[in-house]
Amino acid sequence: MTELSQASVSGLLLGAIYALVAVGLTLIFGVMDIVNFAHGDFLMAAMYITFFVWLYGRLDPLVSIPLAALAMAGFGILVYTVLIRRVLKGPVLSQIIVTFGLLVFMRGIAQLAFTANTRGIPDPLVGPVRLVIGGVVAGGAQLTAALGAIVCTVLVYLLLSRTELGSAINAVAQDADAARLMGIDPNRIHLLTWAVAGASVGVAGALLMNFFPVTPEIGAGFGLIAFVVVSMGGFGSLQGALIAGLAMGVIQDVVGLFQPAYGFAAIFALYLVIVMVRPQGLFGAR
Repeated sequence: MTELSQASVSGLLLGAIYALVAVGLTLIFGVMDIVNFAHGDFLMAAMYITFFVWLYGRLDPLVSIPLAALAMAGFGILVYTVLIRRVLKGPVLSQIIVTFGLLVFMRGIAQLAFTANTRGIPDPLVGPVRLVIGGVVAGGAQLTAALGAIVCTVLVYLLLSRTELGSAINAVAQDADAARLMGIDPNRIHLLTWAVAGASVGVAGALLMNFFPVTPEIGAGFGLIAFVVVSMGGFGSLQGALIAGLAMGVIQDVVGLFQPAYGFAAIFALYLVIVMVRPQGLFGAR
């Protein structure tokens, strides 16, 4: 029973990170109906930023969170300005090719610049911390990352639901032409959406570096998981992304406890069951 509880807690901590990684992806789709295939590699870039800030500046990943968030927000603005804006009203295929091409470009640049070596931070501040309750252990790095992920996800939700900017984003998501007639500039909102999405994945990357190493290929795994989380929760739904991420983390770790080879496969089995019953996802409206 203790092992099952441990697996469930570990899964919840991991699932919170999954949810945060997916927040930016679901936000971009919800506002612009664009799937960013390079989203996982945005996470990879954020992790490398955090690593090199630690390597050359000796700043702990927790201290690097604002730096990674700002850097990735700026990168999101750059990607939108240079690439996405030019294909926003083009065919869906052109949008797919642009974001997929960005994925290949980012991964190739990372392999060229950083090689395939695994890089990690061996001594984060929260590394030695342990929380033990009833025999269940939560590592300080994982617990901090999960709490940070939940806080960041809630902040994005509050931004969208309680602020004037959030109202403008929702208006553009529902009908960009009508929002323009109301004095809202859709281009500016799209720009800010990519900035918020980039900042979210920047926070996720900094939190992950507390306990997870980075390689140029790490975006492939986390990017795939983010797509499943967004699809399971419902494209455009932050609540759905949070619940789906937590559920996936628990399923992966609990199944992995009994069948280690099938933990990862179990989350895709769960996804298939949900989309067969509800194709639009748990909270998707369309």
